This record gives sequence, structure tokens and C-alpha cells, in this order.
Amino acid sequence: MSAERDGPGAEPGGPIMGPEQLLAFGDAVFAIAITLLILDVGVQDDLAASDLGEALHDVLADVGAYVLSFAVIGVLWLAQHAMFTSIARLDTWLLYLYLALLAVIAGLPFPTRLISEYGDTALATAIYAGAIAAASSLMTAMSLRLACRPVLVKPGVSRESLTRSVQEGLVMVLVFVASMPLTLVSPLLAQLSWLVAVPLRIWLSRRSDTGPSPA
Repeated sequence: MSAERDGPGAEPGGPIMGPEQLLAFGDAVFAIAITLLILDVGVQDDLAASDLGEALHDVLADVGAYVLSFAVIGVLWLAQHAMFTSIARLDTWLLYLYLALLAVIAGLPFPTRLISEYGDTALATAIYAGAIAAASSLMTAMSLRLACRPVLVKPGVSRESLTRSVQEGLVMVLVFVASMPLTLVSPLLAQLSWLVAVPLRIWLSRRSDTGPSPA
């Protein structure tokens, strides 16, 4: 029997685990995905000393892709932890959305490898942008679910904080989705457009901090 079904406000047929158990599983998936990113970064064995500099230069694209994906996964990891501090109980939709998110996170090493090897192509850049947009969409859908179902949220969590989470997620989705058609013009331009997400998220955070306090 589900532990959640016996709790106050739990829904019949709900998930068979609590938020803490699910978060622990998610942390493991995030950790494995981040670890796998670095496995594609390396130089050929038994190089002559005179060839090492060129080999290191050739691996710069791999390092850049690693740093980019590490930062993206790190931001998503922090966001999911912030979200789970607001979750009192799970429902079936939250569980499915989170499992779908973990599936995308676990698969991120593949588009990372694509963009490290073919970052100058529209297809590889679009695939990478699509993967990040998918992960951000699922995270945003979870925040929206919480905003629409107060029974799932811990007491004291303001609706404004949930709304801000939705807005920040939408920024990520829009930036990466908008970059996909840009790849047809210039893959580099599309990749540089991803940086727009940083000031936009900072602006949303500051606007929220200076807004009216929740009643």
C-alpha cells in the first residue's frame, strides 16, 4: 500500500513513495549524468611530447561542451532541490513528470558528445538545444502542477515563489527553443543566444525580490 495514500489529503492510487525517496533517486541520476560527461574528455595515449600541445588544443571543444552541460545540469539540480523543499506529497502527475525529467538528464551525455564533435553544425546544435528545452519544460510543468494544486505544497510556501519558478523555467524553455531556428543561420549564433537566459533569470529574481511581500 502506498505510504502517501494514508497521509492527510493524499489521493487514492497515488505514488508509492514520498518526495524524499524520489529526490534521493533523482540525485543519483544527476550525479551519474554529470560523471559521464567527463568520460568523453581526454587525449590519445602515448603521445609524443611535441604532439601534446596540439592534442590539448583539439580537446578544447570537448572541455567546452563538458563545462556547458555541467553548468546546465547543475542549475537543473539546484532547481529540483528548491522545488522539492516545497513538495508536501506527490501525485501521479508529479511522479511521471519527474521520471521523464530524469530520463532526459540521463541522456544528456549524448547531445553533449554531439555538440563537442559537431558543434559547428546546425543539427547537433539544434539537438542539444532541444534536449535542454525538454528538461526545462518538464521542470516547469512540475512547478506549474504545484502552483495549480496547493494540496501538494507544504504550508507556508507562497504562491508567488511557485509562480517565479514557473517564470524562470519558461525563460529557459523559450531561450533554447528560440535558438533552434537560429542554427539555420549560424550554429555559433544559436549557441551564444543561450547566454541570454542568465540576465533574464537574474532580472526575474530581482523583480520578485523587489515586488510586494506575500500576505
